[in-house]
Formats: sequence, structure tokens, C-alpha cells
Amino acid sequence: MAKYERSFNLPLRTVVRKVEEVVLQGSMSASLEASSDFTFHGVGCAVRVFERYSWLGSNRVSMNVTMIGDDHATRLVAVTSGGSQAVFFKVNTWGEESFLETLTNALSE
Repeated sequence: MAKYERSFNLPLRTVVRKVEEVVLQGSMSASLEASSDFTFHGVGCAVRVFERYSWLGSNRVSMNVTMIGDDHATRLVAVTSGGSQAVFFKVNTWGEESFLETLTNALSE
């Protein structure tokens, strides 16, 4: 598992669009598996679950991106999972880290 957290002084909808664009264009095997958008007590929440094939690990990895915010600021948490082939221990996390880097590198610019 790999994790990334960051705050932005940008509207929620702007961050959501950027995340979708970056992840889906960052790998030819990336797909949006599920999404949910809702507002609760005036605060918006957007959840995106992406998946892609990891050549390094010869398996599929997933990334859950949760974004909470409003028209002025957004908090993002991204967590990857599924990159190991072992039964009892996590042998490699290369695929998870690589998938997360697709997002973190783009958002750092």
C-alpha cells in the first residue's frame, strides 16, 4: 500500500477533473472502476476508484482517491493497493508506488 495526502487552494470540481485526466491518460490500461459524488452539510465529497495493470508486478493494482472540499479548497487522499503476489506477506509494492506516482508527479507541478 502506498498513500499520498495533499491540500489544494482550488475548487473541488477542478481537482476532480485534474485527477481523472492525469490517471486515465497516465496509463493505457488505467480505467475508472467506480465513482461517487455527494454533498453533506455544504461540503462536497468525490470518490474515484481506478485500476490498472502493473507490468512490474504482473498483476492489477487499484487506487482510491477521495477528495473533500468546496469552491475554495480541497483535501485529497490517494491510497493504492493490490500490487503483491504473495499469500502471507507483501513481497513487492512497485506497481502500487508506480501507480501513485502517476498522480503525485502531475499534482506536484
